[in-house]
Amino acid sequence: MAYVDERNVTGLASECGVPADVATELAGLLRPCVLLVRKADLPDADREDALPAGLTGGLPPLPGGEDGGEGDDGGGPADPFVLAVDCAALPRDFLDIEIPSDGQLLFFTTFEYEPEDSAVLHVPADGSTGERPSPEKAGGGPRTVVYEPHLLYSVPGLTIDHDWRSRDLVRTFLDGAGESDGDDLGAGAEVLDRFVEALVNSAHAGTPPHAGTPPHSVAQIGGFSDQWQVPPDQDGLVLLAQIFGNGVDHGLFTLNLVVGTRQDIAAGRWENLHFEQQC
Repeated sequence: MAYVDERNVTGLASECGVPADVATELAGLLRPCVLLVRKADLPDADREDALPAGLTGGLPPLPGGEDGGEGDDGGGPADPFVLAVDCAALPRDFLDIEIPSDGQLLFFTTFEYEPEDSAVLHVPADGSTGERPSPEKAGGGPRTVVYEPHLLYSVPGLTIDHDWRSRDLVRTFLDGAGESDGDDLGAGAEVLDRFVEALVNSAHAGTPPHAGTPPHSVAQIGGFSDQWQVPPDQDGLVLLAQIFGNGVDHGLFTLNLVVGTRQDIAAGRWENLHFEQQC
């Protein structure tokens, strides 16, 4: 329970009717994340002093001479630039993955097709950067789309293991409630669902007007994915980022996920990352 207060877990368990040992098991499955949200989605009390931690859209802030290896003109990857993350502006000590301490992580991907040529670049803070035009696609194709720019702000959050329903104490509790399948919406499953929702949302308690609920996010750094299909962050891979297409372009209802090993993320081996699109 490194990311939540033990007394808070005990209180939520009592309120929801979950045994203490089951609550402790579930709390141990939490992983922290950072949500990137628009300013309008921040709690009122946090907006005035909030500093940007990222950007969607616009032109990528690349250093002079940067070559992402994909574009014909050396202007970076040919896929659209969708997200920049200011590493120094994130609550890095809250995350359980190692990302650079400064500079920017730049994400290039497409929301309209399979993200085969997607890329992540790290631009160090000590380099001189400038907005670079989108490169032409290979073969003289049209330049990639440039999305409308929007600033993003960081909000710490919590996520829980995708397979929490299969854990031993959870299964024992459900079996005791007469339910053989944790996905059944019986009384025991509903109790656990309420507890898990309250546990994950406890990171946002006391921040009206969104008290007890996470703000709408455009992207997420770290934590477990909010996958729509089979989660890609398993079998040794962890989530670096997920980006909602309609957070960048209102009409694109896709979810792009970027995963890799903890070792590759910590070492900055961005070429080893895996990209997946779900819709």
